[in-house]
Amino acid sequence: MPRRAPALAALPPVAVEALKKLGENLALARVRRKESQRVWAKRVGVSIPTLIRMEQGEPAVAMGVYVTALWLLGRVQALPALADPEHDRGALELDLRRAVKRRAVRTAASIRAQLGRKRTQ
Repeated sequence: MPRRAPALAALPPVAVEALKKLGENLALARVRRKESQRVWAKRVGVSIPTLIRMEQGEPAVAMGVYVTALWLLGRVQALPALADPEHDRGALELDLRRAVKRRAVRTAASIRAQLGRKRTQ
């Protein structure tokens, strides 16, 4: 039996559930289209066992297989939005922290002194 990659063993439970739900949704879409596993596997370009593993949300199935299935459903355009930098709250928070850190902190006295120098110049 092949050994699982360490990254797959450390997959967060929420990620496992999300993959499981994605697999279920892909299986449901196939059934609603009245496609057999054999036909769908051929269209995706995988074996039937791999298709079954994908529909179960198995993390070891290559991402390209999931993407091909999404493409067949006309949903591949939604992928780039998943990691859109505009929605990366962690990076936005870091940007904010850096901006606050770089900002010169001035006291009221230093602001008055600065204004006073500008008036006399």
